[in-house]
Amino acid sequence: MQQAKRRLVYFIACTLDGCIATQGGDTDFFETGGAYLAELAAAFPETFPTHARTALGIDAVGQHFDTVLMGRKTYDPALQLGISSPYAHLRQYVFSRHLPPSEDPAVTVVSDSPVALVQSLKAEQTGCDIWLCGGGELAGQVLPEIDEVILKLNPVVIGAGLPLFGSDSGLGRFDLVESQSLSGGVMLLHYRVRGGSARS
Repeated sequence: MQQAKRRLVYFIACTLDGCIATQGGDTDFFETGGAYLAELAAAFPETFPTHARTALGIDAVGQHFDTVLMGRKTYDPALQLGISSPYAHLRQYVFSRHLPPSEDPAVTVVSDSPVALVQSLKAEQTGCDIWLCGGGELAGQVLPEIDEVILKLNPVVIGAGLPLFGSDSGLGRFDLVESQSLSGGVMLLHYRVRGGSARS
């Protein structure tokens, strides 16, 4: 049986006006109710930071991803808390031209082209997908490599903030393949790149 192709999946929360955070990086307006978190943990347990998994009693094995990609701004909040390995249960890559190599062996800082690394990761035969955690500028850079987008669409408008795909992403077309209503008015919207096929 042929090994299923490894995909890059952009799984992220956003507002109705297409923002993933304020200009300052705040995300306090996103849904965090207990019922919502429980639903999310049941479907995507590996997308919770390791310290949050412990606090919330999440011990389920990841169902989707074994690798996470982050931009510098996405990684910074963990560093500010003194956490150098926010997703210790996954392989972690942080893209930054200015961060020094990580002293934590669980985190690899990458200053080269994110596209080249994504292509290398996709060629691996692990059986799991690659999670693009954020941020928007990184998503814009690797847009041609994104196979699926899963949005946690929150019913809030913030007026101005960091866009889903940065400011210079180019054109990408996706088809909606599944939608699910979650607690707190959040919609889970699953898109697949146009012309892509379901994983076998």
